[in-house]
Amino acid sequence: MLAACNKPNEKMNNDLITRIAEIEVNDGYLEAYLTAAHNVGTKSVESEPGVICIFPMQVKAAPNTIRIVEIYRNAEAYQAHLQTPHFLEYKQGTLHMVKSLQLVATEPLAPEAMPLIFKKY
Repeated sequence: MLAACNKPNEKMNNDLITRIAEIEVNDGYLEAYLTAAHNVGTKSVESEPGVICIFPMQVKAAPNTIRIVEIYRNAEAYQAHLQTPHFLEYKQGTLHMVKSLQLVATEPLAPEAMPLIFKKY
């Protein structure tokens, strides 16, 4: 899957929302789910300035296990993301595909390094 990331501002603040979505996809829906996850990630980064990164990954040893690294500029950007047509379409369209979903809130240990990470890419 391709990463979808916006280049963050050189000045990062403490308002970042960072988390990992841990998703288990029901058997028989994997390809459809992968397409939906790719599409919502790409559209979110392309059209939402507050979405810094949506990086979906498939676990090699367990293909129905998906991890998505999500980085939002702040809580307002995250709330705005939840109201977009592309996110709502993804959410409603994949409800029957998802066996389990856990949203793991994280705390960046070196947020000042984020601009360097994206520069290297």
